[in-house]
Amino acid sequence: QAQLVESGGGLVQPGGSLRLSCAASGSTFSYSTMGWYRQTPGKQREFVAHITSTGAAYYTDSVKGRFTISRDSAKKMVYLQMNSLKPEDTAVYYCNLKYSTLNNWGQGTQVTVTS
Repeated sequence: QAQLVESGGGLVQPGGSLRLSCAASGSTFSYSTMGWYRQTPGKQREFVAHITSTGAAYYTDSVKGRFTISRDSAKKMVYLQMNSLKPEDTAVYYCNLKYSTLNNWGQGTQVTVTS
């Protein structure tokens, strides 16, 4: 069973940048699609970006051109570089692993964008 641990969240001003990291354990990382989702109070968790095992990346429209997802299979790490942050990016960000029947989540990391 893969475990995921996020880090890198924090408080940042509009226009600033943050880099989220997700450390994975287990043997399925190289074969998995790794994703980032976010959630704000009272709303459903929403897709932000994911990267497939072959490195193909997909983004929700609101973050295209600002966020970049990447992975390091040797280190079992996935990253989300977030630039030009906006207040509406404020949320708890969750790392996700999908492989076959596995659909694992991390505990989340808070990102707050405010002046």
